[in-house]
This record gives sequence, structure tokens and C-alpha cells, in this order.
Amino acid sequence: MDVSLKNTPSETDKLIDKYKSTVYGIAIARLGSKADADDVFQEVFLAAYRKGITVKDNDEEKFWLVRTTLNQCKKITLSSWRRRTVPLEERKEEVSFFRSREENDVFCAVTELPEKYRMVVYLYYFEEMSTDEIAEIMKVRSGTVRMQLTRAREMLKEKLKGGYFYE
Repeated sequence: MDVSLKNTPSETDKLIDKYKSTVYGIAIARLGSKADADDVFQEVFLAAYRKGITVKDNDEEKFWLVRTTLNQCKKITLSSWRRRTVPLEERKEEVSFFRSREENDVFCAVTELPEKYRMVVYLYYFEEMSTDEIAEIMKVRSGTVRMQLTRAREMLKEKLKGGYFYE
């Protein structure tokens, strides 16, 4: 099997250094499993290596990585193997992705949102992407993204009531 590679390991290392938290964060937010997020991380950067994606000054590589990460997550979620298996435990893994307990609590609340809200919240707040950028990546209208953000904020307000909201 002859595989033609279009990238050097040092260029890929730079890409990983710059976007590792973005790819891993999206994967863990979407899948809720460290093991699955590790698989997605590996597949995304292997694809970037093979395709020759390098660090540039514009956001072109970031959009490609985010889109590829979402596609890899979808691939895992829709796999026939995953649909036929039953998890040993029905508990979410404890994620320590951030330095402060409050940030981890908010992130865990975000991961409990329905999928369509979880990704827009993560991309908007954690990756600081605009609603137009999110719409382009997710291939939906920006009005849809804004409505999903509004609904997600209401859900988060209910989940975090008492701890962060005093109503």
C-alpha cells in the first residue's frame, strides 16, 4: 500500500500545538467520552497530516479541523457497532478540562445539553467563534445558530440555578 503524504511531521506538530484544545474540546463536548474523543483527535490530525493541512495566518485550517472533527464525531455516533452496544455504566465521565471547578461545572452542564445546542454553545463560548462562522461550519443559517444559543442559555440557566444564578 503506497500512501502519499503531503505534510512533514514538524508542520503537523505545529498544527497540533495550535489546535489540540479545539479538536479535543469539540470531541469531548459532542461525544462525552474521553476514549472516543481520543480516537477523534487521532483521526482528525492523521487526516490533516495526509491532506497536508498546515498552520496559516487565516482561519482556513481551523474551519477545516472543526468541520472534520464534527464529521468524525458523527461517524462514531452513527456507527452500527455503537448502536448495538450497551454501556457498562450509565454515568458521564468526570471531565477536568479546565483549571477552575466553576469552569468544569459549566462545561459539564454544557455536555448535558441536547446535541444541537451543545455544539453551538461550545463553539460560541469556548472557541469564541461568531454565529456566522458556526453557521458556515455546521451548514445551517446564522439565525438558526442564534436561536439555538438562546434556547441553550435558558436550559443552562435552569441547570445552573442556585450555583451561578440566584433566581
